[in-house]
Amino acid sequence: MNTKRSKIIVFTYALVVFAVLAVPAQLTLAQETKGAFPENATAKTYGSGWECDRGYRKIAGSCIAVALPTNAYLTDSSYGSGWACQHGYQSKQDACVAVALPANAYLSGTSGDRWSCDRGFRQIKNACEAISVPENGYLTGSASGRGWSCDRGYRATNVACVAIAVPSNAYLASTTAKGSGWECDRGYREADGACNAIKVPAHGYLSGRAYGNGWECDRGYRTAHATCVAVELPDNAHLDSSGNDWDCNQPYRKRVKACTSGD
Repeated sequence: MNTKRSKIIVFTYALVVFAVLAVPAQLTLAQETKGAFPENATAKTYGSGWECDRGYRKIAGSCIAVALPTNAYLTDSSYGSGWACQHGYQSKQDACVAVALPANAYLSGTSGDRWSCDRGFRQIKNACEAISVPENGYLTGSASGRGWSCDRGYRATNVACVAIAVPSNAYLASTTAKGSGWECDRGYREADGACNAIKVPAHGYLSGRAYGNGWECDRGYRTAHATCVAVELPDNAHLDSSGNDWDCNQPYRKRVKACTSGD
């Protein structure tokens, strides 16, 4: 046997011995790693460590089975009780108790663990009582307040809908909840519960505003008490932008009632 062949045989033998010795070491490492997890636990998908299997909770380094009460189901949450009540049940201590549903009510809430009254009923303690809607009224569907409103032309008074008395030259307001419930027609103004005609002087017109005297003067006229008088233009002047007064032409300047060219 030559020297080169002897070296090859020795090297091959050394690799075989190393492989044989490495297998038990790997098995031991695997057993130690597996033994680091408690029963009913698996390695975390991300990061290091372990987590309890579904249906178990981590308590003092162990995975303890979740005590599932009747009418409950397991959750995927790692905190809390590990279970939740089925629809129509609510958690009370360590049990799931059926929701006591009164007449004219339905299960509500995302988990069905509460109840609400049907339309037309309102919760009074643990019952649903019918909402009493007066004549000329209708259900609003609101859980707050009376639960009803009056038809157009009527106003709520205590437990009744009373007709709104609309005077002559007036009409029902868009909302009757506040105020008199009516507004005067154009050309009329409210005074002492009535709509009185606005007296527009000659050379005037209705302004449509709720404030003031209700009218304005035409262009070229100005207000003087309850009348419209013509605007008197001095020499070298013109009506201003309002049309109810005047300004001087350039380069003249206003001096009292005249337009002058001097300083």
